[in-house]
Amino acid sequence: MLSIQDLTFRYRRGREELFDDLSYFFEPGKVTVVTGASGRGKSTLLYVLGLMLTPLRGTVTLDGQDVSAAPDAERSRIRAESIGFVFQDSVLDATRTILDSVIEPALYAGWKQGAAQEQGWELLDQMGVGHRADHKPGEISGGQAQRVAVCRSLVTDPAVVLADEPTGNLDQANAEGVLNALSAAAGLGEIARTVVIATHDPFVIEFADEVLAL
Repeated sequence: MLSIQDLTFRYRRGREELFDDLSYFFEPGKVTVVTGASGRGKSTLLYVLGLMLTPLRGTVTLDGQDVSAAPDAERSRIRAESIGFVFQDSVLDATRTILDSVIEPALYAGWKQGAAQEQGWELLDQMGVGHRADHKPGEISGGQAQRVAVCRSLVTDPAVVLADEPTGNLDQANAEGVLNALSAAAGLGEIARTVVIATHDPFVIEFADEVLAL
């Protein structure tokens, strides 16, 4: 379970404070869209939730534990084991196969190669891109690349998936495919996941189970 309590963030002294002591519970098994005008901190909130930024005040709680002020090594471990990321660009290594890109987070988290590959194959098949597993990123479409990025975010079976404008570079048909994949991801696995998407796109907001307006 993921939640924030009395959250405020500021990039540096003298800059505008964001979130104004925001509290919110992100419902497991549902897709929550974070929306708002430019400059309201949509992406920043995802980076705080993903433990890449530390709040000025308040806490981020994951599975009942305050993780926002944990030491760097502990934050890195939590990210590797419990949080998956999807960005606007799929950020796939052009020199590696699709399967190798998908399993990289699992290997970083300490998985055995065989187990990571089995998980990667299963996810690629579920997302309809298993037939592209041995291809390079330059040999697949943008929509397929983003579905591969969703697979990569799920390979460690994380409790939380954070997606920052994941459809920003896609046409509507491919965007729908990626959103369906993220929506399905909320219910994949033994435990319901929390999926949080930052966007200003009304088309994406229509897919949300919950909306957090900043």
